[in-house]
Amino acid sequence: MHKNTLRSVLTSLAILLSGIAAWQNPALASDAAASPAYLGAAYAPSSKQQPSVAAMTTMGRVLFFDASLSASGKMSCASCHSPSHAFGPPNNLAVQLGGKEMKTLGTRAAPSLRYLQTVPAFTEHFHDNDGDDSIDAGPTGGHNWDGRASSAHDQARIPLLSRHEMGNASPNDVVNKLKKSPNAALFGQTFGEDIFNDQAQAFTAMLMALEVFQESPADFYPYTSKYDAFLRHQTPLNKQELRGLALFNDPAKGNCAACHISEINPGGAFPQFTDYGLIAIGVPRNKKIPANANPAFFDMGLCGPDRTDLRNKTEYCGLFKTPSLRNVALRKVFFHNGSFTSLEQVLKFYVQRDTQPQKWYPRGKNSVVKKFNDLPVEYHDNINVEAPFDRKPGDKPALTDSEIKDVIVFLKTLNDGYVATPSSKK
Repeated sequence: MHKNTLRSVLTSLAILLSGIAAWQNPALASDAAASPAYLGAAYAPSSKQQPSVAAMTTMGRVLFFDASLSASGKMSCASCHSPSHAFGPPNNLAVQLGGKEMKTLGTRAAPSLRYLQTVPAFTEHFHDNDGDDSIDAGPTGGHNWDGRASSAHDQARIPLLSRHEMGNASPNDVVNKLKKSPNAALFGQTFGEDIFNDQAQAFTAMLMALEVFQESPADFYPYTSKYDAFLRHQTPLNKQELRGLALFNDPAKGNCAACHISEINPGGAFPQFTDYGLIAIGVPRNKKIPANANPAFFDMGLCGPDRTDLRNKTEYCGLFKTPSLRNVALRKVFFHNGSFTSLEQVLKFYVQRDTQPQKWYPRGKNSVVKKFNDLPVEYHDNINVEAPFDRKPGDKPALTDSEIKDVIVFLKTLNDGYVATPSSKK
């Protein structure tokens, strides 16, 4: 079985088991909400006061927007993950400004936090569970571009302590800021008045509240796009949108659905538009990232530098998470390094990377195109060559300019917040 096909099957199963189908069926929603992700985890509440999911959701929402928790006093989670931009970046910066003075730039673009509720924990070997463990889909799952955080709980601590994000030196620094915040009283009401007696416990409770907030369906996985309405048979797609969908799914054309799954799974769960896999596609180096001014620096995703446990697995160098394409048309920068600023650029790169590489990569002193210039040459064999990357210079690109426009029109149907009009239901 092809590894992308395998991922599609396994992702569908993971979504089914997660109970996400409940959010497409309001009758099941109350049952699904009763089982938050933290239950059974080592960090589950151990204090005498057991907060309700509703209380932790409220607390998490407050913390998410609290800029006083940062070293600068100016950055909150929402600064990079704006609700009005599907919890993605609100601007066209390749990487966001942060740190103590709000002048420090990191190395990666801020992702959207929507539709992450079924992300599996990272594994190097994602196997089909049909009994045939000889089939390996490879590195899959985890949060962040390199999959290093196993859950939303683990992920939440990273920006709080990152030098180029919220800039706190330690968990205690974060807790001390919360103690001084107007939100300290609500935190005590939620987790118990003695919660601040144990700094480590208080920090864990903060992460848990942020995690539970990010499980709020209305905010983080509403399934309110036009495509969702289409799947529910509530509205049709127009001719151009249907053409774009067909091109998106066609293995001989866009082949987008090989990684960005677009179909309802057998259990009725709506597609997440990702297989959660990690893949190397060789996007160009972004000169706007200060770290890239050093020719010896390379962000190689799964094998470092941010992730350190797999640095010796050279076959993973250059691999980054496949993001969901839901709400992708709301973004202003794309890929892990924010190297592109429009969907048109992204799609043209996909179909011209190998047919016209001179359009995307610089030339060296000898005028030879420096293809895959953001990854050391010794790791170029890691780069994906499946369609539409299965062509050579001079070949016809997999999509024409007109077809690219059709795919973009389809991608816009993945934006949440669609409201059907009487004429659109015909």
